[in-house]
Amino acid sequence: QVQLVESGGGLVQAGGSLRLACTASGGTFSTYAMGWFRQAPGKDREFVAAISRLGTSTSYADSVKGRFAISRDNAKNMVYLQMNSVKPEATAVYYCAARIGILDNRSSVWTYWGQGTQVTVSS
Repeated sequence: QVQLVESGGGLVQAGGSLRLACTASGGTFSTYAMGWFRQAPGKDREFVAAISRLGTSTSYADSVKGRFAISRDNAKNMVYLQMNSVKPEATAVYYCAARIGILDNRSSVWTYWGQGTQVTVSS
């Protein structure tokens, strides 16, 4: 059983930057692919980014490609999401997720989830 705790959310102005972090415990971190998803009010949860268990492969939603970067530190059991040039439409609760397997943008196949951290982008 893996526990995930997100941190780093908050209020940021459009065009600014924010770094989210997710701390994992309760499992062998390097076993899991890690992902970030987000859910805005009234909308479905959507894929943002994912990284393979050893960090050799990444995947991004088209809406964030070139502006967001996912990374991980297996020695610290942490995964990060660097958000640059943020836009108001990025306002959402951001969730960290873990799964054993290949990268996948479908939320239904991810096994473990954190509680989420709120990101609000002001225009």
